[in-house]
Amino acid sequence: MTRYHIAHTLVNMLTNTAMAGDCTRSARIVLGGAMVAAEVDAAGEVVAAGRHIPAAEVLWAPATTGLVYGCVLNDPDSLAALGSALEAPPYRQPPQAPVLYIKPWNTHAGHAATINLPAGATTVDVRGTLGIVMADTATRVSAAAALAHVAGYTVVCDLSLPQANLHRPAIREQCFDGACPIGPWVVGRAAVPDPGGLIVRVFVNDELRQERALAGLVRPVDRLIADVTGFMSLAAGEVLLAGVPLRAPRAAVGDRVAVEIPGIGRLECRIASGPA
Repeated sequence: MTRYHIAHTLVNMLTNTAMAGDCTRSARIVLGGAMVAAEVDAAGEVVAAGRHIPAAEVLWAPATTGLVYGCVLNDPDSLAALGSALEAPPYRQPPQAPVLYIKPWNTHAGHAATINLPAGATTVDVRGTLGIVMADTATRVSAAAALAHVAGYTVVCDLSLPQANLHRPAIREQCFDGACPIGPWVVGRAAVPDPGGLIVRVFVNDELRQERALAGLVRPVDRLIADVTGFMSLAAGEVLLAGVPLRAPRAAVGDRVAVEIPGIGRLECRIASGPA
């Protein structure tokens, strides 16, 4: 099954789930050497290709297949951390529109993946956030209508190598292989009536290192979708991140990392060293 067909299968599953008011979770797993769509019930049992598979035995693929658009400076703490730098060149003023970046397909990884850092890197910043999965093409939608274009939500662990220069595109730092674990699954929109009420927690070696409420976003989920689709369309299956903090917990080679959003799921990965 191709990436295109899996994406549309997942979106259709989530759309049907939302219409039925069901809370089934949709996922992608590797089965027989191929990626297939799956469902995960409330007990954590995975059903794919007519088979019931214990979650502990599943090889998880990234929960989504579409492009992932990240968003920075969407929380007051990040804006405050930059302080007067926002008034200096080249910014000269706080951002007037969403500040976006892309996590390309090579960065996408599944739940429980081992992430190998680029050669020479020993630490990585861990930015946990909510992934907003689009149900259909959204172009110039209003905030009032924005959530109707959402298929569901997932957990995203946006990994980035530490960098101090904000005036240079951070391609190497943000786009290394595996730098965007997504999953373990996507929860249908009907199960999350108020995404602004969600809490994002980041753990390193089971120690809680960061907790933040999405209620404090500069642009809440509905407004963020409206503002982004005001200048670019979002397609079915694509993922828009609700915002990542400028200051993030740091993990090192050998650490176990987890991002948890109660009501959505817990996404885990392990940080490993890359080639010498």
